[in-house]
Amino acid sequence: MPHIISTVNVNGVRAAAGKGMLAWLAATEADIICLQETRATDDQVAAALAPALDQGWQLSHAEPDAKGRAGVGVLSRRAPRAVRTAITPDSEFAATGRFIEVQFDEVTVASVYVHTGEAGTERQEAKYRFLAEIGAHLSARTGDYVIAGDWNIAHTERDIKNWKGNLKKSGFLPEERAWIDAQLAAGYVDVVRALYPEGEGPYSWWSYRGRAFDNDAGWRIDYQLATPALAERAKQAVVERADAYDQRWSDHAPVTVQYR
Repeated sequence: MPHIISTVNVNGVRAAAGKGMLAWLAATEADIICLQETRATDDQVAAALAPALDQGWQLSHAEPDAKGRAGVGVLSRRAPRAVRTAITPDSEFAATGRFIEVQFDEVTVASVYVHTGEAGTERQEAKYRFLAEIGAHLSARTGDYVIAGDWNIAHTERDIKNWKGNLKKSGFLPEERAWIDAQLAAGYVDVVRALYPEGEGPYSWWSYRGRAFDNDAGWRIDYQLATPALAERAKQAVVERADAYDQRWSDHAPVTVQYR
């Protein structure tokens, strides 16, 4: 099976490609990379990542129906056996570019981009409906499976620097956090937290506002949730945080896990 899986919200693949993402792709040892928020069509993503594709990366992508929003993909060293771009064909989110799943011989990997949401609005209700679909899908999965991406949920107080100031805001609402509790209770493993059970973070997103990055005032909202047998083979994880603010090519950092 692939040994190294990364996930990163690229915050617009065309902008990221011009800021350093291509250099990161050329240097990474990852076998599979889950991408979120490409904000581009299939053709635009392929054009932005052309140098990486020329080097052998295989691209699977679910383009969004709304211009400049969402979009998820998977880059892999080898072509997958099968690709699905919706949880169910009749899902209200089937064309929104928020879910893609690629199947290999040994493992199935999904990339997901959950709504940002806004407490007390239809946007939040859409987020809950999407999470309900994901939960039902996860409960039916068998075999080695990992779903990775930007969940836009900080699970516990250790996953957000300013948790007290966000208790009533989307991303740290009790219902959202309870959804993650339910997935863990069902047997899925938050791989990074399992490897590093103590301490705050490691954060994977920092606002571009103020000095959030310099002060490490971030959120841990990018997760790899894996089935138990696969999670047991996870031996190392790292958030690939840039060395300096001006070296960032996204407001998120790649979250990379090495599996035995």
